[in-house]
Amino acid sequence: MKLFVGLGNPEKKYEGTRHNIGWAMIDFLYNEWLKKENFDDWGKNKKFNSEFTVGTINGEKIILAKPLTFMNNSGTAVQAIVNYFKIPTKDVYVFQDELDLKCGDYKIQFNKSSAGHNGVASIIERLGTQEFTRIRIGIGKEDKQKQGNGADFVLNKFNLLERMKLKDVKKRILEEMRKLL
Repeated sequence: MKLFVGLGNPEKKYEGTRHNIGWAMIDFLYNEWLKKENFDDWGKNKKFNSEFTVGTINGEKIILAKPLTFMNNSGTAVQAIVNYFKIPTKDVYVFQDELDLKCGDYKIQFNKSSAGHNGVASIIERLGTQEFTRIRIGIGKEDKQKQGNGADFVLNKFNLLERMKLKDVKKRILEEMRKLL
């Protein structure tokens, strides 16, 4: 069993923002896999404080989750799912925004620190380990000076060029996840 978690914020006003790229990636995976695999409809699960669906790919159970906590408390939802299903942390995959990577880039890393990402820090704190995989999706600008205040920048929506780059990134990450499964 594997857990794929997208980080984001639950309110409508955050939909489509840079900070919610983790949620967008989980939605993309769901829509791609739903065409070929057996996934349940999305449901809100109070026990896990998440939007949640389960499916099977190549005989392996996959959980897709979008915590309904705010970004900085993502660890409470992840911990609840991991504990309930007894998922080893090596089988947890966290999709997150990454301001230090330019839009169009991504990195997949295992057993790394939060690097200042509060959502990841919350997961590390709640799980008591950083031994899970992070899929860091770039949302930054090539010219970091143009980003201005980081907090304001991540809460803005993507422009057309960025959305086009992200469409390609999502497809590349999907291929990486297919190889994994």
